[in-house]
Amino acid sequence: ATAPKSVEFWMCDLEEMMRQSLLDWTIKAKEAYNEDDREQWFFQYPAAAISTIDQVEWTTNAANAIGVIHDGSNPEGLQDFLDFSINQINKMVNVIRMDLTNIQRSVMANLIVIDVHARDVTKRLIRDKVNAITDFAWICQLRYYWDEDSIDDQHGVIVRQTNAWFFYGWEYLGVVPRLVITPLTDKCFMTVT
Repeated sequence: ATAPKSVEFWMCDLEEMMRQSLLDWTIKAKEAYNEDDREQWFFQYPAAAISTIDQVEWTTNAANAIGVIHDGSNPEGLQDFLDFSINQINKMVNVIRMDLTNIQRSVMANLIVIDVHARDVTKRLIRDKVNAITDFAWICQLRYYWDEDSIDDQHGVIVRQTNAWFFYGWEYLGVVPRLVITPLTDKCFMTVT
């Protein structure tokens, strides 16, 4: 018989399984994401998966809006995206007014804070007349990209800001309350990256 693993090895195995579980749930949340039934989607997966995919979707949609401005097919791409974002936030406010559990209410409050910040960023992008994904006003934003090629290596999401990029770490965050995300918070994130 072999001796059981020491606690250090057991903790490393536990951490590995945590990361793999969060990645697996996030893959499922991404596959299930649909704008038409987003209000039900919020509660079908762990909060970390929902939050991550929410930010991936914002990055994708904002980049697409900038792309249609750049190629000339829709000079109002970011304004259209802003209108879409405001509509999403309004729907989220309606959800949070429903009879929810404490955890569901916390999930929604966190997502609203994130999406209101994203709305404010979109307004700044419009104000700064961003028309290419190479514009600094876009590059300096904290952006989350889905990366199908890195899933086998237990990654799946790349986080970018300015010239820095790194794989999302899949740390378990739980449902911690967020008070607000401000332009100062953005500057702190930029300094850290």
